[in-house]
Amino acid sequence: MGFALAVSAALMTALWLYARGWAPDRDHYPMQGVSVDAGNGVIDWGTLAAQGTDFAYIRAANGWGQRDPAFGANWAETRKAGIRYGAMLEFGLCRRAYEQATPFITTVPRDNAALPPVVRLAFNPACKARPGRDKVLSELNTLINLIESHSGKPVLLNVTKDFDADYDIGSGINRTLWLDGNFFPPDYATRPWVVWTASDMRHIDGVDGPVRWNVVAP
Repeated sequence: MGFALAVSAALMTALWLYARGWAPDRDHYPMQGVSVDAGNGVIDWGTLAAQGTDFAYIRAANGWGQRDPAFGANWAETRKAGIRYGAMLEFGLCRRAYEQATPFITTVPRDNAALPPVVRLAFNPACKARPGRDKVLSELNTLINLIESHSGKPVLLNVTKDFDADYDIGSGINRTLWLDGNFFPPDYATRPWVVWTASDMRHIDGVDGPVRWNVVAP
């Protein structure tokens, strides 16, 4: 029994170590990068660039209308490191669209070199509101229009599986989709994805803790 437990523990440790270092094969997905926020702490962007980080999406604001305090530093440092950069807003169901757009627009500079902005659609446990689909799509369209007017670029929608199951975003709003799915390409939306979060547990030098590791469809 003791031997079996030891073997099982060793296998679990090996799988955990493999998972935290795993990324999709670059022969299939040559463009790969991270999405980060203040929770990732101080990031050494030069080290990330040296490890093949091609692009970075940086949270600018969350669904409560709060600015990310690390956005300015991360935005500037990605440029210095030669990493392509874009801004992300976490959409929330407990605030109106204009309340969420304002901190994003006043935080993210107009920058022709930036990647298209991203709106992340995921349930926040702290927000219990679950409005109907028509209401959500209406608010989301308002938010998208405000952000696109500011950035001059069409947004990407990063939709989680459970959010899409409730609101069918893929068939409701015609924007490029970014989907999530650890280790396995996702297939839960009504349209194909262009960006995939392949792992939310990858550890790389230059940043403490796990990062969301993303790839672009070939």
